[in-house]
Amino acid sequence: MFRTSLLLSKRFGFLDFAVSHQLDFTTSLQMEGTSESSDDIHFISGNPSKISEADSIMKEHKIKVKYIKIDLPEYQGVPNFISEAKCKHAASIMKAPVIIEDTGLCFDALGGLPGPYVKWFLEKIGPEGLHKLLSGFEDKSASALCTMAFTEGPQKEVHLFHGITKGTIVPPRGDQGFGWDSCFLPEGYDKTYAELSFDEKNRISHRQKALVLLKDFLSKRNKA
Repeated sequence: MFRTSLLLSKRFGFLDFAVSHQLDFTTSLQMEGTSESSDDIHFISGNPSKISEADSIMKEHKIKVKYIKIDLPEYQGVPNFISEAKCKHAASIMKAPVIIEDTGLCFDALGGLPGPYVKWFLEKIGPEGLHKLLSGFEDKSASALCTMAFTEGPQKEVHLFHGITKGTIVPPRGDQGFGWDSCFLPEGYDKTYAELSFDEKNRISHRQKALVLLKDFLSKRNKA
């Protein structure tokens, strides 16, 4: 699915920033089947679990977002390139404002891998395998990265919003969450993402941090 040799030859330079915001917003999610216009913002994703978390985090804010289930192409490259390419592709389909999300799990000992390719690692080796990837390294630190991308439509500028939660890779435990949640222990906690409640995870997650930045941008956009 991707060329490992190429990935190993690069150290991703996308973790040189910090995000520190409080969860203080809500949004309403407009579902398919309701009326829409070219001003509607469409949240494009093929992952219901991601949509559920995003909706929960944004649910009380007055920005309307319509969920559209589309499996977008899996681009290869560094996170910003992938997010921008997916956002442009989604906008070309919808001919309207769109939001897309891309996530990654970045191991410090592996120079950022698996990063945005963690989905494919999970499919082959699961959370236990992700932990075993670091068996030969003392450094088990990792960063959960979420990139939200928004554009007004085709041929328009793509705006990127990053959220990072730092943590440690541990043997899988917990049955909440999805994906690699069970092997990611967020910094300052003694529970993995998968051991935290839905609301607890949403208060500290990489997704929450990126959505706060996106929310601030959309609020200013609506006031303009």
